[in-house]
Amino acid sequence: MNRYEVFMKVVEKGSFTKAAEELGYSQSAVSQMIQTLEDELSTMLISRSRKGVTLTPDGREFFPFITNIHHSYRELMEKSKEMLGLESGNIRIGTFSSVSCHWLPSLMKDFKQIYPSVHFQLQQGDYTSIVQYIKEGSVDFGFVNPKAAGGLQTVPLKEDEMLAVLPVHHSLADHRIVTLEDISKEPFILLEEGELSEPLEIFKENDLHPNIQYRVHDDYTIMSMVENDLGISILPQLILNKVSYRLVTKEITPPIVRTIGIAYKNKKTLPIASRYFIDFMIDKFGQTP
Repeated sequence: MNRYEVFMKVVEKGSFTKAAEELGYSQSAVSQMIQTLEDELSTMLISRSRKGVTLTPDGREFFPFITNIHHSYRELMEKSKEMLGLESGNIRIGTFSSVSCHWLPSLMKDFKQIYPSVHFQLQQGDYTSIVQYIKEGSVDFGFVNPKAAGGLQTVPLKEDEMLAVLPVHHSLADHRIVTLEDISKEPFILLEEGELSEPLEIFKENDLHPNIQYRVHDDYTIMSMVENDLGISILPQLILNKVSYRLVTKEITPPIVRTIGIAYKNKKTLPIASRYFIDFMIDKFGQTP
């Protein structure tokens, strides 16, 4: 266990005791590693109080640099495991709800049948935060709309149509197709996806302005709000599979289609387990790298 990882865990938990318990170390050993790091940097990084631990001003300045070192060290250890083959490995993925609910479980299950010792770590977010996770190294790769992944390598996997989501007794519920103009006149619940929003892009292209009443990060919360007549929304078809909410979904004209893909910094430097899983998914979706 390196002192950078210990430092990150203490900050995350806000407590030397909780960090020690999770890492399987004694509290004195954790304190000693933090002291060693502070001696190395000739400053105090963490301040203790009855309320827990907080970063000192110098600690806040050093934090992003220590984070980068921690992730680089982790990549180094994964590379050393690569020399021993794919007997173990941790695949860290940035993802959003529709993918983590409807794609990843079956993909992980099938992959673990081939490589049973591999572990998965999922980190939820929107397009913008997932791109940031990739760039800072806290995930190996992530699912995003490739348009949102500037500066990263991307592989498109599949297109996903977005549908209008309405309460069952809404005046538009008996329409075969609803227009963007129809939607723009209704109280609208926007799915927050970071800096890129496919619905907002289409509204803008058609010189329309939706009546946004709520901005929500969770698809399922939006479905519940629509069910309770708080407004209407536009959600991806993928997330609307297997839902129990009392809703009506309608195609939209002009249609809104999002591309779902994966993004990473450099495939050649990824841990072997993540590279294998990416190739596995590309094969499943019938794409070529």
